[in-house]
Amino acid sequence: MSRKANPDLSFAAGLQGGILSQYVKTILSALLALVLVSVPARAGLGQPEASVTSDQLHMKSEHRVQNFQAYKVHELANTEGAVVREYVSPDGTVFGITWHGRSTPDMNQLLGNYVNNFETATRDQTHIVPRRGITIKTNDFVYTNFCRMEVCTGSAYAPKLLPSNVSVEVMR
Repeated sequence: MSRKANPDLSFAAGLQGGILSQYVKTILSALLALVLVSVPARAGLGQPEASVTSDQLHMKSEHRVQNFQAYKVHELANTEGAVVREYVSPDGTVFGITWHGRSTPDMNQLLGNYVNNFETATRDQTHIVPRRGITIKTNDFVYTNFCRMEVCTGSAYAPKLLPSNVSVEVMR
């Protein structure tokens, strides 16, 4: 039987509602599920306090918490000597992050959606010190990172998320 003799056996007909349609739907659903599962979890700045656990797992680090009157500090330290501190407001939001170590930590992980500020910052908002570091200051994001002699130190915070009774100087 040729395809011209029976148009119901065509590929297009199978996609419209035949058995092949079910296979295609199943395959597409499985692929979509795989894509959604493989999307990395973003944590960090501007995220809930629970996101610190994701950062800890990503860094493979020890976790210690210090409670202060107006905020908490989650300190993550790994075996390579890297230390990341995440500052959490009383409402449970990460408002600032600092780091110190042999290299800069994964900013995609720590900054979450604020990592987009690297791309959107204008030349006036960015200050680069050649072979040393960078500072970015926008209305809703401040980032500094300086590296010297195999030691990197930096901080990032969202001024609008900073609790009213907490100074930027607490982030060290």
